[in-house]
Amino acid sequence: MELVCPAGSFPALRAAVDHGADAVYIGFRDGTNARNFPGLNFDEMEARRGIRYARDRGARVFLALNIYPQPAGWKRATRALHLAADIGVDAVILADPGLLRYAARPHPELRLHLSVQASATNRQAIAFYRERFGIRRVVLPRVLALNQVQQVVAATDVEVEVFAFGSLCVMVEGRCALSSYVTGESPNTCGVCSPAHAVRWEETSQGRQSRLNGVLIDRYRPGESAGYPTLCKGRYQVDEQIFHAIEEPISLNALPILPQLLRMGVAALKVEGRQRGPAYVAQVTRVLRAAIDACKTNPTGFSARADWIATLDRVSEGQTHTLGALHRPWQ
Repeated sequence: MELVCPAGSFPALRAAVDHGADAVYIGFRDGTNARNFPGLNFDEMEARRGIRYARDRGARVFLALNIYPQPAGWKRATRALHLAADIGVDAVILADPGLLRYAARPHPELRLHLSVQASATNRQAIAFYRERFGIRRVVLPRVLALNQVQQVVAATDVEVEVFAFGSLCVMVEGRCALSSYVTGESPNTCGVCSPAHAVRWEETSQGRQSRLNGVLIDRYRPGESAGYPTLCKGRYQVDEQIFHAIEEPISLNALPILPQLLRMGVAALKVEGRQRGPAYVAQVTRVLRAAIDACKTNPTGFSARADWIATLDRVSEGQTHTLGALHRPWQ
């Protein structure tokens, strides 16, 4: 069960590798991945440097190319794919069936992982992508209960990767229309659910406010931490009450169920957060590396240490954690 960590920059890649990541995932600085923020991601020279650094220390590098390119962006997406093969990434994380089909022709040796953005949540969907495009791994959306994850792992010979830490997504990834409704830009095509150019912060007599394309997302009390504004995690007035009507800003933390994930045969644990800095990457990687190693050594006697949980809570969204859908009873 390998540890896959985010790297939005070379310092973040170095932090992940140095603190025990088995693999890191990166994106190009060309708008072809789902973390298309200014100042993030890699150009060709930085990507080559990152691959050398990781390889020299026994780690692998995956490239996220997980947008759904529209006709005007097709050449840009295929250029990114060719570049990924040329610089020798260990796998490309794809969502769009057209790109998956395209990749198999010029680069049959290239290892393909199915992105969480493809929303493959059952064995039939995974089998389709395996048979048609030869995917080797699937990243499951963060909406499945633990029993459902177990059923998927048992029913497929494709490697299964699940999120173990980081921000949650209330939607089945790849199917969210909230941001495109407000901004006109789909996360699946533009690479971010709250485009930076549409975000506004305001200091008012009522407190700090965040807006997305003019829509009021949240208002914060003095001293209250303010996260990056997304529609699903805003506070809204419903029946005369103001609260997080769709989803609370809170982070997934799967440490308590590591033994179950290990026993069921999950291939990899993924950390969300390519938009976060090297300090976040270092802390989360260090804790998860220690926890995974302890779980492998003694799975029956494993328990998540209090200091691990406290460390992760300090860098969590909302400074608290949940098992999200994993602990819910639906089948």
